[in-house]
Amino acid sequence: MTGFDTRRAAKLAQQPEERRWLVEDLWSSQAVGVIGGEPKCCKSFLALDIAVAVASSTPCLRHFAVCSPGPVLLFAAEDALHIVRERLEGIAAVAGADFDHLDVHVITAPTVRLDLDGHRRQLRATVARLRPRLVVLDPFVRLHRCDENAASEVAPMLAYLRELQRTFDAGVLLVHHARKAGHARAGQALRGSSEIHAWGDSNLYLQRKSDLLRLTVEHRAAAAIQPLSLELSADDDGAVALRIIEDQQRLEAPQPASPLERVESALAQASEPLSMRALRVACRMRTATVSDAVSKLKREGRVVDHDGGFRLP
Repeated sequence: MTGFDTRRAAKLAQQPEERRWLVEDLWSSQAVGVIGGEPKCCKSFLALDIAVAVASSTPCLRHFAVCSPGPVLLFAAEDALHIVRERLEGIAAVAGADFDHLDVHVITAPTVRLDLDGHRRQLRATVARLRPRLVVLDPFVRLHRCDENAASEVAPMLAYLRELQRTFDAGVLLVHHARKAGHARAGQALRGSSEIHAWGDSNLYLQRKSDLLRLTVEHRAAAAIQPLSLELSADDDGAVALRIIEDQQRLEAPQPASPLERVESALAQASEPLSMRALRVACRMRTATVSDAVSKLKREGRVVDHDGGFRLP
């Protein structure tokens, strides 16, 4: 019987420094890993921001350079295709990327199952055809019908994704849910088997702190950067994307406790009536949340209509 091939350690290939990152400080070159966090922590927005950055060679979060740009393959299991387009288009606008030529390829099939041999073969064939630099699968819970707590059921799916990465030199990014905070390390809060945390070469974790998000980075073979504070906000044209908050006073400033208080605070600081869109930007809330708050405030006589917008009485 022939044994395994071996090579002396000093003869192993070295990786040039410029090729050690896909997205500098955020995602290692050809890494598999997870974006984890509780529901409503903007995990999908972060995954899409990375996708746009890699596909367009623009800095992720307008800060982290892309070292090895190329095509991205995306499957978004929980969002309608028009929502996926809207989000990608908005992020591309904020990033200054050409959306019409954005090299993101979206799987339009209704389901992709990592526990089905037929779907595995289809995904492998798609990766072989497109040769993406990064594969984004969002979220893991919609990609199988296995028991996530059973390592024997989770490990084969993760091994399949690792095999894709090694065969096609493609990074693989899984979006995955986490349990509520309370763990010493963010990765320990990931739902399911510990195999998921251990599998990742680069893992990103999001936690909500009031209306801000805390991003923690973890790498298998590189030092991690300090945690960052992010927020989801709209620009003047209504394009929605995550952005890094660097103003320490902004980070430490007390935030109004409720949507109603935030709307009233924004109107109190405004020198003229604010439209619904302007309120959404000022309050950093979703349109539906702002609309509900305005409606309640109007019923209570705390806000009135004025010149196509709203003001305090």
